[in-house]
Amino acid sequence: MHGGPGACGSMAPVARAIADSFRVLEPFQSAVTATVADHVADLHEVVTARAKGTAPALVGHSWGAMLVLAYAAAHPGTTGPIVLICSGTFDVPSREQMHANLAQRMDDAMKLRFERAQQLPDPHDRFHALGNLTLELYSHELATTDQEIDESEPGCDEETWEDMVRLQTEGVYPAAFAAIKAPVLMLHGAVDPHPGEMIRASLKPYIPQLEYREWARCGHYPWLEKTTRDEFFSVLRNWLADRLG
Repeated sequence: MHGGPGACGSMAPVARAIADSFRVLEPFQSAVTATVADHVADLHEVVTARAKGTAPALVGHSWGAMLVLAYAAAHPGTTGPIVLICSGTFDVPSREQMHANLAQRMDDAMKLRFERAQQLPDPHDRFHALGNLTLELYSHELATTDQEIDESEPGCDEETWEDMVRLQTEGVYPAAFAAIKAPVLMLHGAVDPHPGEMIRASLKPYIPQLEYREWARCGHYPWLEKTTRDEFFSVLRNWLADRLG
């Protein structure tokens, strides 16, 4: 499951890399959805149509990691193992730390580049410029800056994120994740602005079976990092294979 919401196609390199071992789908999250429940229903439609009664593994990146947890909580017992790659935040302290991490990296030159990118008149140019800057800001040492993101989805990322924050404020998440009994692995980069250790701590009381792996020289996109990508794919493939049989 891709991040964003709206970063359709961004998980294509991951899907391709493990397709020699598994049957892999990367669903593009629907453009018409706005709430977390809408996204969960959208994913359930895909799982029902494609899984054919099996319990598929769910692998999500960033927002996609949050979505697969929401899905597994809403449909307990219907999923196989779950992998969270550089998950988003589930509480205020983690979110505040993420903002602090980003502020520390945003020097005047980077702020100016973001301002200029936001002012680009062409939406496609603006989309790519902001995406490239975000990739740079969130990463350590990239092997490539090529991103495979489909631009056909206008996205409703602000509405979706506001709904996720509302659900956290009301105490729905992460408490609902206690319904998840499947094995869960969290993969994270220490250079990711999202504070992995804090996010793990916020999830662990509700997902006691949560396993955690962090790489020191790795940002938000492990499969693009020079020093991490080979080990990332090895860990992901082997962990899934061990639990899928």
